[in-house]
Amino acid sequence: MLNTIKFSFIIPVFNRPDEIYELLESFCNLDFVDDFEIVIIEDGSTIKCNDIVSFFNSKLDISYHYKKNSGPGSSRNFGMKIAKGNYFIILDSDCILPSHYLKTVNQFLETEFYHCFGGADTSDSSFSSIQQAINYTMTSLLSTGGIRGNKKSIQKFEPRSFNMGLSKEVFNKTNGFSNIHPGEDPDLSYRILELNYQTVFIPNAFVYHKRRISWSKFYLQISKFGLVRPILNKWHPKSAKFTFWLPTIFILFSFCSVFLGIYYNSLFFVPLLSYLFLIFADSTLKNKSLLVGLYSLTALFIQFTAYGLSFLKSTFLINFLKRDPEKQFPKLFFK
Repeated sequence: MLNTIKFSFIIPVFNRPDEIYELLESFCNLDFVDDFEIVIIEDGSTIKCNDIVSFFNSKLDISYHYKKNSGPGSSRNFGMKIAKGNYFIILDSDCILPSHYLKTVNQFLETEFYHCFGGADTSDSSFSSIQQAINYTMTSLLSTGGIRGNKKSIQKFEPRSFNMGLSKEVFNKTNGFSNIHPGEDPDLSYRILELNYQTVFIPNAFVYHKRRISWSKFYLQISKFGLVRPILNKWHPKSAKFTFWLPTIFILFSFCSVFLGIYYNSLFFVPLLSYLFLIFADSTLKNKSLLVGLYSLTALFIQFTAYGLSFLKSTFLINFLKRDPEKQFPKLFFK
């Protein structure tokens, strides 16, 4: 364990100054009073956030660095190399911190130290209905199995880079994030575990993840997740799980339910409709909104279709045709 934990927040940003304002504003309201620094890496943006950073300079210990665009993984590595702290916390620019966040992290690590941790993401009632619906389907136990954080996954958790911490020691041993995106965060988690370090999920160390996204952008984002997963499975064979096939199975299940329900017996609709009603009811109750519940059904079909089809395509090309991932999907890799 480190004698004294000195936190450095590493935040890459690309053309999103308004998000940085909200994030830095939340830093000003943290309960944690000890020193920490914020390292902002402008990743080749044409719309810079340097004026907003300057506004907060008198309130927070911030360093701002502009570099050519090389992707979020490389930008995070750049930030960790120049950071002054010995424990790095990685955040996305579209996150907002609850006031207890750093205090929760610090108390947990002081009680039981881990070289790598992750936390959950959630939405706030002030977010748009679409944002809340997308957050629900991305985090719900009913749609993703809670892979983005739950109390049952305390140890050997795969932190995501919107809310991830790692020690300087681990960064030096792993050389940080790889050049793939998305997928750079689970890849790093696997490499950390392969070096016999432990990862951990910290309950209540959540962030408000304000995804500024449309349905089309959501489809594209999830499609990339589906393309990346077989590549990660190839790089880290022990990480492969049957559950990664579930979105593809859902597509087939939905098609069969509709086909059999129309041409044979309407009872074939029952399992699918029951599941969809459960999603709608659960989201409506948790978000206290019928509209969010309805939007959650749209988000669910987009998420499962985008991931399922892309996962199937990538599995066929990478695993069966033995294509080179970087040549087959060059847009998933930064040079």
